[in-house]
Amino acid sequence: MLAHRSILVYIYMKPLSTRTSGFTDSIIRRMTRISNQYGAINLSQGFPDFDPPKEITNRLAEIAPHGPHQYAITWGAQNFREALAKKQRHFTGLDIDANKNIVVTCGSTEAMMATMMTIVNPGDKVAIFSPFYENYTADTILTGAEPIYIPLVPPTFEFDANLLEDAFRKGAKAMVLCNPSNPCGKVFTREELQTIADIIIKYDGYVITDEVYEHIVYAPHQHVYISTLPGMWERTVSCSSLSKTYSITGWRLGYVIAPENIIDRVKKVHDFLTVGAAAPLMEAATIGLSFQDSYYHELQAHYTHMKQLFCDGLRQFGLDFTDPQGAYYVLLDVTKYGVKNDLHFCEWLAEHVGVGAVPGSCFFREDVHHLIRFHFAKRDDTLKAALDRLSELEQKAKTYKG
Repeated sequence: MLAHRSILVYIYMKPLSTRTSGFTDSIIRRMTRISNQYGAINLSQGFPDFDPPKEITNRLAEIAPHGPHQYAITWGAQNFREALAKKQRHFTGLDIDANKNIVVTCGSTEAMMATMMTIVNPGDKVAIFSPFYENYTADTILTGAEPIYIPLVPPTFEFDANLLEDAFRKGAKAMVLCNPSNPCGKVFTREELQTIADIIIKYDGYVITDEVYEHIVYAPHQHVYISTLPGMWERTVSCSSLSKTYSITGWRLGYVIAPENIIDRVKKVHDFLTVGAAAPLMEAATIGLSFQDSYYHELQAHYTHMKQLFCDGLRQFGLDFTDPQGAYYVLLDVTKYGVKNDLHFCEWLAEHVGVGAVPGSCFFREDVHHLIRFHFAKRDDTLKAALDRLSELEQKAKTYKG
């Protein structure tokens, strides 16, 4: 009888949120699970398989017995914010104040969400370049805003300034800028950033940046912080994290840097979202923020080596792919295999070739099903093993039925 009543209650309950009714699970994280299911080498979700710097992990071991183990200041431990402000002042040349301009968050994911909730209201519009990291659309929808997509056109992923300006003519209040870009690896030039800045200033808008790959850029390209352009500090909310720079994606240490009036609001949103980042992890990671420039040069050299190893292998097999300017992803063109459903192809690839990838359609607003994303933040032996399996793709693809 009780079971019967519970069924009736379920049937007649009010519907759940319409705002989130169209959400699926993250395709990127799903592909990690599928890779694990088939024992595939996971080149889908972008985390490294090598260790963080020993200075950071040794420091974590030192503080583990005695802490800190309790809440830090809500917007980030004082020594962590001071070290972060010093580092970012060094790289940007901006006068960043640890107390006025920084909020430490639970990863850049929360940094972006807290920023979006600070900047936009329900009914506002947000411009997003396509392809894009999948969370940007979700963040926009969760705040009740409407995304407007502007294509980055392959293979160079340039944008039409008229289309971007048209988004602001239609009422966009802000735009999301991922630089260097996930998934296409584009590094925006100073001239491109100036074009964006001119539009933002003209329409009294904001830029929300995702700069988690700021230190992973391949020569001759250089990362330019749009917040450093004339008139843009006041209009830019910079989101980033320690995840990629120090190979600690699981530590979830992100941050927001912005003018004081914006940061004051971000502090409040962040407080009610997550209260604060993990105190012992901030304490351990503080040492990394004090690394000398040599660390960042070595990081760039390391990623340049991985990029060359992986891309040279793909070229050897005659595969068509984008050569990234920054970040650590390549988009592989699978047109010749008759792919109609790129998710199905990625599932087949994990099962039959033994390599995990992400379907490109989850990054594009346009109808794109011929691209899949690999990442190469892996040890040499992992990349060589993946390339060895991919060497059989051409032959095995003959059995693929799209």
